[in-house]
Amino acid sequence: MSEVIKHECGVAFIRLLKPHGYYKEKYGSARYGLHKMYQIMEKMINRGQDGAGIATVKLDTEPGTTYIDRLRSIEHKAVQDIFGQINDLFVNASLMHPDAYKSADWQKENIPFLGELILGHLRYGTFGKNTVHSCHPFRKQNNWKSRNLALAGNFNLTNVEELFQQLVELGQHPREKADTVTVLEKIGHFLDKENDKLFRQFKEQTDDNEEISKLIQDNINVTSILKESSKKWDGGYVMCGLMGHGDAFVLRDPNGIRPAFYYKDEEIVVVASERPVIQTVLNVAFEKVQELKPGHAVIVKKDGTFSEEEIIEPLERKACSFERIYFSRGNDADIYKERNALGKNLVDSVLNAIDHDLENTVFSYIPNTAEVAFGGLIDGLHRYCDKVKLDRISKNKNLSDVELKKILDMHPRIHKVILKDAKQRTFITADETRDSLVNLVYDITYQTVKKGVDNLVIVDDSIVRGTTLKQSILSILDRLNPKKIIVVSSAPQIRYPDCYGIDMAVLGRFTAFEACVSLLKQKHKENLIDDVYEKAKAELEKPKEEQVNVVRELYAQFTPDEISDKIAELIKPKGLKAELKLIYQSIEGLHQSCPNNLGDWYFTGKYPTPGGIRVSNRAFVNYMEGKNVRAY
Repeated sequence: MSEVIKHECGVAFIRLLKPHGYYKEKYGSARYGLHKMYQIMEKMINRGQDGAGIATVKLDTEPGTTYIDRLRSIEHKAVQDIFGQINDLFVNASLMHPDAYKSADWQKENIPFLGELILGHLRYGTFGKNTVHSCHPFRKQNNWKSRNLALAGNFNLTNVEELFQQLVELGQHPREKADTVTVLEKIGHFLDKENDKLFRQFKEQTDDNEEISKLIQDNINVTSILKESSKKWDGGYVMCGLMGHGDAFVLRDPNGIRPAFYYKDEEIVVVASERPVIQTVLNVAFEKVQELKPGHAVIVKKDGTFSEEEIIEPLERKACSFERIYFSRGNDADIYKERNALGKNLVDSVLNAIDHDLENTVFSYIPNTAEVAFGGLIDGLHRYCDKVKLDRISKNKNLSDVELKKILDMHPRIHKVILKDAKQRTFITADETRDSLVNLVYDITYQTVKKGVDNLVIVDDSIVRGTTLKQSILSILDRLNPKKIIVVSSAPQIRYPDCYGIDMAVLGRFTAFEACVSLLKQKHKENLIDDVYEKAKAELEKPKEEQVNVVRELYAQFTPDEISDKIAELIKPKGLKAELKLIYQSIEGLHQSCPNNLGDWYFTGKYPTPGGIRVSNRAFVNYMEGKNVRAY
């Protein structure tokens, strides 16, 4: 994606199943769990660079000692900052107590963060201020171990207002309406109820409150807490929690919108947002890492007992396809295959756009995340070439050597035409100077294109706003003097707002929507815009479960090609000499490429939850009323 789109977030959980001394003896350090968490978070840095945080829980600590530690940072390299601070604690302890430090038990008792449970979070801030107080994990504190909760998640909920009101009706006074705080208080409420129930139950057996506290810790029903807490959640989420006494959970939404994978052996339980990260850090095979099923939770009890349990009845799987196209690491085996297939599905459209003239066409891509889809396109073009060669040779048995060589030389011409100069910074914001600086961020490889003769095909993974193409990339490519520039998106047209974790919440910022509105005005159908505005307002008066997405009526007036051509008009810079063509992935091509990950609401408007439909209607009303705010 040549534009910067932010995304929430990355989560990681580790539960050590052996004493720290075991890891010190086998791996040379009692900090084995912390080291693994650091490696996992560094490997997932693509998922969040606005901030990071970790929380740890120590098991079976004595009264009067700290058992929960938390550290958050919004420094430039937040993960390194956090683990640097933690490392300093260990270095100082080793210098001050060199003999005692040799004992893993002593380290656990005396150095913060050496817990058996570790929770990590990487944040991209899609909403709100980027302060350390916005970073996960969040905490709910209490003097009873089993009432403490640390929470971190990769999620957005669409119905925070409703959840907030439910807390008020329960008699609470939440300090803010942020979805993280609301979820924390919701789970915390039912955690307290579970504690109260167990206290009453065990009080009938003994008057020893210390013994009752231990019995509560051993008998807390995490499944029940999660079922009660999540009943009204609407959105995409992977929610991770640590309880002060040592129970832990990771819960995934019933549509499987947000990703989560786990691995377990006799030493460790690991959960992370990305499968290849677990594979690399723990050196385990693909088939050993399991996907957390939608609507299910990984639950690890204080005694180390592990289970995957259904919390919410799973619904139709709608895993976010943007994860496949752009956000997740491309070295995941499934994602690699899917991105490759996305490129192959574009072969026919590209060949038609260049009139099958491979001899006079150069192929390239931007940015690096489009490389795998580009590879799929090139694979498909090679297959096309092979078919043409075979056909021509089989039809003419009397080819001369020169003719045969010309046929065999047929192949797609590939060049690294455009590259990003990481040394450039566009920190000057004055309008009259910033555009010229943006143009310096990218550079071209000269003499790769035959002037006025060659087509230039550039593969991008997605086009959201088109601003970077318009402001810099297209003009830079035009310096090569191609006859025609064809920008190919491995994703379909992005038409609708996201509300489950990606920073695409304002309808008017989508170039596809801008093109649709422009076409409606061009064809004198402005009355339809007003009609849909009235319908959207009427829909918003209904319960979210009864609403339909009326914004889809606007796009239904035009074919995808009509909208693509209008987008090309809108993003074409003044003075561009080359002809400009845009090609987008079809919805059918997306589904063929990612058959098990059909979350396509930003392309089709078919949201997996009622809250998403409400967000789309509200986003359109906001657009019509000139409100440049997110719709949830």
